[in-house]
Amino acid sequence: MTTNRTFTMLKPDAVKNGHIGAILDKISAAGFRIVAMKKTQMTVADAAHFYAVHNERPFFGELVDFMTSGPIVAAILEKDNAVEDFRALIGATNPADAAEGTIRKMFATSMGENAVHGSDSDKNAAIEGAFHFSGREMF
Repeated sequence: MTTNRTFTMLKPDAVKNGHIGAILDKISAAGFRIVAMKKTQMTVADAAHFYAVHNERPFFGELVDFMTSGPIVAAILEKDNAVEDFRALIGATNPADAAEGTIRKMFATSMGENAVHGSDSDKNAAIEGAFHFSGREMF
């Protein structure tokens, strides 16, 4: 069963490069409603926990370093078929492979600095959203 919520993070590169407004405009134009949103900075412990699924991969240390290098914008988005539709909107992890008009094609600079995170499943969307937001922060 699919849900109508997904989780996203505008990563430190997107925030640093001044793309928050443009990315949020694309998200809104695609029909997503922002249920919760905040600008915050992840600690090393936060990033290591959030990306624990990758802890055995060679890029894990670089990922944690990057995700703690500056502020992020975390958000929970709502729309029918949210996870799948948002994954299509952000595009492939590698911006070179991303379709024209996708967020990563427009705003990412590399596979490592790819502007935005999007949940890959309904289950992970719920887990990731709960990691960043309490129930009283969602509207």
